[in-house]
Amino acid sequence: MVKTRPRVAVVDDDESVRKALQRLLRASDLDADTFASAQDFLASLPHAPLPDCLVLDLQMPGTSGLDLQRQLVRTGPQVPTVVITGHDEPGMEARCLAAGARAYLRKPLEAGKLLAAIQAAIDPAP
Repeated sequence: MVKTRPRVAVVDDDESVRKALQRLLRASDLDADTFASAQDFLASLPHAPLPDCLVLDLQMPGTSGLDLQRQLVRTGPQVPTVVITGHDEPGMEARCLAAGARAYLRKPLEAGKLLAAIQAAIDPAP
């Protein structure tokens, strides 16, 4: 049986962040799909394989990352989520983790921490 590479979806409204994360993930032997908005990601779900992990920007126009995370928890599908943000606010990390995020990382992102958070989200310890 051929082992497939884990698939990670990145949802971030900043094109430079999407491109940088896509390069990092692919260089780290992960498949990476990027989306400019929560709406783009939701529209892809019926047509693409479900990602093994979702890297989700918190602050986006329209539907925020936290809103998308809550919607996925409420209606499915269940996708392990790593929240990233450049606009940290008091209490936001606790709200994201309470809503089901596996990790909360502040920008600028450290590649090693992001990759470790993605790996932990995909393969949580028992």
